[in-house]
Amino acid sequence: MKTEFTLAQLADPDIAVADKILRACVHCGFCTATCPTYVLLGDELDSPRGRIYLIKQMLEKDQAPTADVVKHIDRCLSCLACMTTCPSGVHYMHLVDQARVRIEETYQRPLSERLLRAVLGYVLPRPREFRIAMTLARLGRPFKALLPASSAGPSPGLLRRLRAMLELAPAAALPPPGPAGGSVFPAQGARRGRVALLQGCAQAALAPRINQAAINVLTRHGIEVVLVRDEQCCGALTHHMGQDADALARARANVAVWTAEAARGGLDAILVTTSGCGTVIKDYGHMLREDPQFAASAANVSAMAKDISEYLAGLELNTTADHDDLVVAYHSACSLQHGQKITSTPKELLSKAGFVVKDIPESHLCCGSAGTYNILQPDIAMKLRDRKVANIATVKPNVIAAGNIGCMMQIASGTTIPVVHTIELLDWATGGPRPGLN
Repeated sequence: MKTEFTLAQLADPDIAVADKILRACVHCGFCTATCPTYVLLGDELDSPRGRIYLIKQMLEKDQAPTADVVKHIDRCLSCLACMTTCPSGVHYMHLVDQARVRIEETYQRPLSERLLRAVLGYVLPRPREFRIAMTLARLGRPFKALLPASSAGPSPGLLRRLRAMLELAPAAALPPPGPAGGSVFPAQGARRGRVALLQGCAQAALAPRINQAAINVLTRHGIEVVLVRDEQCCGALTHHMGQDADALARARANVAVWTAEAARGGLDAILVTTSGCGTVIKDYGHMLREDPQFAASAANVSAMAKDISEYLAGLELNTTADHDDLVVAYHSACSLQHGQKITSTPKELLSKAGFVVKDIPESHLCCGSAGTYNILQPDIAMKLRDRKVANIATVKPNVIAAGNIGCMMQIASGTTIPVVHTIELLDWATGGPRPGLN
């Protein structure tokens, strides 16, 4: 694609990156077949190709975006299926991330939406505040029927989004918090390695059992696990809302504490059990590339970051349990299959552990979770969830496995089939407790 940036614009490192991405796009349209919003809505501007054109215009003209441009960019899930499909290697992720920052900086959203985004950006990355919010939301669940179940206009209003928040709130009380930062879990037997495990924010409040399962599996196989003190949210949630100052500050803080921990006790890897977080941490090197203080250490952290399945694939897991031919429908989170290009590894681990693993039809399409998307765009998110749940039902599983807490919550809200993390099944298979299956 031809671009028309001025030399002055190209002096901006972000614009230089955008120019390179835009020039790689040949507008072939392969991306439209795998874009969830285009599949649902059939609007060219709700496809990657259409959004690329809108972003190009916005950046070249160096003007504040219109409401229509914002609408179509906001509808993007950042599922990155287009990057998997693209034959030209267009790095859409870095382009749409830059567009969101530009929108956040130059577009005046309605007051109610600004307030909602500010609250989400403040509460979600902080486990203590998130627990309080989830408790309040659980108390408010009975009142959700008073709120609209669909949007009256082209974009959802505040009341529709509040209903979506209540629908996602857990019906039961939250479990007790997991172990605190600074905890170290020694290897059983001879130590074979030492890793840091991302504690997370939403997952730490909603399902601390996931990281506990990871700790169980790792220590059982000779790996020492450390929860690094003063670690923060990875920054993914605010990064995808265009709140870049917050996201970059969190990235710097994490790079600092992980680098210090590696220097102090040595780290073989930084492991992540939430694939949405893993995709962003693996991108720290790009996000901080222009920061003279953090560029090199951020690149090193990104190189050390691994999804839990990646790391376990390098170990020989000792399976012990009889799983009674349990049929597992494996849901491949977009951040894992498209963002990190990890597709077969989790399924292979489950299969080797003795489970019957089945692929889901249309597995490339997003479930509609996408960080805060199922709150900010609830109508589209619900349609994608229902489509995903219907596809899962066709393989008649006993349980659904996924590698991302957002996907787990989203899918569980639309089905009675138990939804667990892949690591919970692997923990059970290697001598741990049976996960909560009906």
